[in-house]
Amino acid sequence: MTDIPVTDNANPVFGWVGFCIASLALFAALLAFWAGPFAPQQSTGVSLGELAAEIGKSTLRAAAGMEQPAPVAHARDLDDFLRIGVAMMGGLAIVISVIGILRHEKRRPAVAGMVIGTGAILFQFFAFAFFAFLGVLVIMAFLHSFSDFFTGLFGG
Repeated sequence: MTDIPVTDNANPVFGWVGFCIASLALFAALLAFWAGPFAPQQSTGVSLGELAAEIGKSTLRAAAGMEQPAPVAHARDLDDFLRIGVAMMGGLAIVISVIGILRHEKRRPAVAGMVIGTGAILFQFFAFAFFAFLGVLVIMAFLHSFSDFFTGLFGG
């Protein structure tokens, strides 16, 4: 009778593939964060000026009882596809690593693939949430600087 362990497969293919894909996803997330954005961007001043103009127009339309314009579809650019690709690679790495665990392969590469894949997705999410929070703070400061204008507009 031979003592071959059932839970320790000699060749953990799915675990290592999941680990490699997760590593690529994390590398792509870091690349997008530090080297991006890759698509052409307007300057912050132009964006804030357009935002202030849109807020003013929307406020005047609402005060006059007019209809608001229909929403316009956002065109995807290279940065959007890179973010989507990172999330998909991270998810794929998690699924492949789970398959490795379910096949009773060695646990270390599979668990590392799951952790790094989850880390790539969470890094991207928290970086986006942090910059969204900073953007809201900048917009609030910008609107606060025009509070006298809006107060005078509505007679408050």
